[in-house]
Amino acid sequence: MSLLHHLAPDSPDRPPVPPHPIVVEGLRNAFGGHVVHNDLSLTVNRGEILGVVGGSGTGKSVLMRSIIGLQIPDAGSISVLGRSITDAHDDDDIDIRSRWGVLFQGGALFSTLTVAENVEVPLKEFYPEITDQLRHEIARYKVMLSGLPEEAAAKFPAELSGGMRKRAGLARALSLDPELLFLDEPTAGLDPIGAAAFDRLTRALQETLGLTVFLITHDLDTLYEICDRVAVLAEGRVIAVGTIPELLATDHPWIQEYFNGPRGRAAHASKARAALGSPAVDSRASGGA
Repeated sequence: MSLLHHLAPDSPDRPPVPPHPIVVEGLRNAFGGHVVHNDLSLTVNRGEILGVVGGSGTGKSVLMRSIIGLQIPDAGSISVLGRSITDAHDDDDIDIRSRWGVLFQGGALFSTLTVAENVEVPLKEFYPEITDQLRHEIARYKVMLSGLPEEAAAKFPAELSGGMRKRAGLARALSLDPELLFLDEPTAGLDPIGAAAFDRLTRALQETLGLTVFLITHDLDTLYEICDRVAVLAEGRVIAVGTIPELLATDHPWIQEYFNGPRGRAAHASKARAALGSPAVDSRASGGA
């Protein structure tokens, strides 16, 4: 049982997570005459970490924003946790929004609030009836869950390093005990050690909390280390989805260039060394990814 349900025992139990918590069918997104997605379909499996990759302008973030209801598509349907997002209205989708957490690029923290106060923002929105003391306790727990020291809760975003801001954003994303976690370029801008540590944290949280993770990234080390499957966006749609070995078996030029280029080979070699028990060298540390 989640911390929120321990602290708010009157909250109704959430319905079970369906086998496919995210289902996108026939999605079309266009901005003026520029078509970003055309007949895009994607199914995310329960409990997996799905990596989403694609070249610049393929609409990775637009896809995520469509799934969480921030972007209204021109056509198609999106189902999240068994509920239609494309047909939802502002006054009846608050429950479904409480069941996911989002880490935007850069953390998207409120600069005038402390880390703890940032974490409390969703709690105030979705659980306005809980006491201040209870809310503070939850915020402190989430800060520590994200790997930050307890004293970071009282700091402002400007007082944190880039990696700490990412973790603070993650703490806020976890504030409501979500079943789905959306991560948009979580390791971008981090040094190799920090990026690898964030990867390990993501996998540990997924396993411990039973999360389904939708992860946008360009980081090949992240794809090799923690992603169960990878979806490739190109030509306005998902051109392939599967494990990395399955993707390597395809003959699409972009996929081959991406995974078999110098950075892809470095990430694969690092993963192979780790599998054999040899000291793994993160390809990010040598300029690989």
